[in-house]
Amino acid sequence: MDKLRDFLKSWPGRILLILCLSPLALLGIESYFHSGVDPNQIAQVGDASVSLNEYQSAVNNRRSEILENLEDASLLNEDVLHEQVLRGLVDRALLEQQAKKLGMTVSDDTINRLLREEAIFKDENGNFSNDLFATFLRQRGMTKDQLFAEFRNQLSLDQLNASIVGTAIYPMKAINQLIDLQLESRKVWLHRFNWQDYQQQVTVNDADVKAYYEANKKSLKSPAMVDLAYIELTPEMIKVNEVTQQEIDAQYQSFKQELGLSDDRQISQILLTGSDAKARADAIKARLDKGESFAALAKAESDDPSGESGGAIGQFNPAVFGGDAAAVEQALSGLKVNQASKPVKTQFGYQIFMVTSEGSSQVPSLASVRDEMVKRTKAYKQQTLFADKVTAINDLAADGFGIEDIASQENVPLKRIKNYQQDNNTSALSQPAVIKQAFDEFVIQDQSVTTAIDTGKSTVWVQPSRYRPAKTLSLTEATVKITQVLKQQKASALALKAAKDMAAKIKTEADINKQGISFQALGDTNRQSPLLSDKERSLAFSQPAPKNGVAAMASQTEMGATLIVGDAIKTQQQSQLSAIEKAQTAAIIRDNLGQDQLQDYLEYLRVIHKVEVNDANMASAQGR
Repeated sequence: MDKLRDFLKSWPGRILLILCLSPLALLGIESYFHSGVDPNQIAQVGDASVSLNEYQSAVNNRRSEILENLEDASLLNEDVLHEQVLRGLVDRALLEQQAKKLGMTVSDDTINRLLREEAIFKDENGNFSNDLFATFLRQRGMTKDQLFAEFRNQLSLDQLNASIVGTAIYPMKAINQLIDLQLESRKVWLHRFNWQDYQQQVTVNDADVKAYYEANKKSLKSPAMVDLAYIELTPEMIKVNEVTQQEIDAQYQSFKQELGLSDDRQISQILLTGSDAKARADAIKARLDKGESFAALAKAESDDPSGESGGAIGQFNPAVFGGDAAAVEQALSGLKVNQASKPVKTQFGYQIFMVTSEGSSQVPSLASVRDEMVKRTKAYKQQTLFADKVTAINDLAADGFGIEDIASQENVPLKRIKNYQQDNNTSALSQPAVIKQAFDEFVIQDQSVTTAIDTGKSTVWVQPSRYRPAKTLSLTEATVKITQVLKQQKASALALKAAKDMAAKIKTEADINKQGISFQALGDTNRQSPLLSDKERSLAFSQPAPKNGVAAMASQTEMGATLIVGDAIKTQQQSQLSAIEKAQTAAIIRDNLGQDQLQDYLEYLRVIHKVEVNDANMASAQGR
């Protein structure tokens, strides 16, 4: 495992990992590309094509990656996901063609050398092992030629990438200046002027409203809306009061498998068959309780061939006993070495067991973990019943039942939301996945019930009605909204004027306390202070302070206006980064610039290579 981990950190390993696991990495999207033109293509990119299968595979892989790190699955925006995947696949196709055009390739000798250096392919003597290499290929369903072709393709793309990203220039002098800026600090005093404190001083007349409406008519729209009826289901809504012994036994077996535990105690048996089997078993058990030898009784009385060897049958194997396994395991539970069980009726007859030696695994008995297994069984049963109910509701929705009928039949509360908005939705169902389904063209047209939608916290089904598309508001409809906007604008302007007037009166630190308002003293503040907004942080260091004085700065902000007073700007020389840290910072900055250059280069490639997207196949792939 360590070798594999090290391999994945190496260049070949990273390449393979990119090919297999990262369908949206710009230079490693989608595992294996098919040669030739697929008639079911999503896009034609110059001389290459992006196939429907390739696109769908990349979407599924990327979705899985996102969901692994996303607690609420409903927050995944499918439209953005599809858009990003398509762009990534097109970008890769563009770069592949350009790499070939520029003659960027890698020889077999280079690939051989890289592979031979990998520890995962070396034997105990440190030599390259063809057997290990063959096993590696077999496990991944690849041939050597396929692996070499993918490596060659990826390394060629790496060369092209490096030739673009690696050429970004950002002088060290500029980097030092940027670092110094982050180390600057000054004493700061702050006062915020809230626009709401000035709204009584402003008036908005009809002419103002009309002028604003005419200038902004296109953006003044009512959101698309529906009335939404929905049902919501969670596992906790499924009540599980009783569980059977058989269900508990099944969870106990699963519990042991998860822990990698097995009952490896050595056991022996005495088997009694025939019409008098029970009576004989009871009599033998009584003799055992009096101290007679189990092995001797097995040899003399057992009807099983194992009696010849004292009844020894090795480790307990549940498969041997079929449906009786739970009863046998219950009889063995808690037995100590050389202790005989009570007679157990099985498909073979009546059996008495004895543990002859302890195994290496200490398997907890069912009795010792029974409470935990009962909870586990109830949880499992709850999830199973929940899944069954989800399936049942999906079936009813597919059969055309309305949401009210489904709620009644499945005994689930029916809920409603009036004026459910497509944009700026703040309702109880504001998740993108729900909004997408509620405003799906076919769902709205048929007024049908959607399939199950996972919101992360629950599963919901929605049925929209009374669809009202987005439309431009009339002047009358928009008046209230425009009036509020204009009031805020005018009040904010008054707040800014008050802030600037006060700033003009502050020349020294002593002037701060003469203004008749309270300032918040923030003390030494740097450009990363969480006490300031982004706009305020920029304002706080926008002006130097005069000698023996302070700088008073005012600016309009989201809440109205802010007045900031600052003394002389100081640079914390003692906190300067080391040479290594500066070099790392420079590398990050240059890499970011390089990525910008790469995007510019891709835009250039889009101009010289014709890119055509098959909209019909795209819509089909997105389930539209």
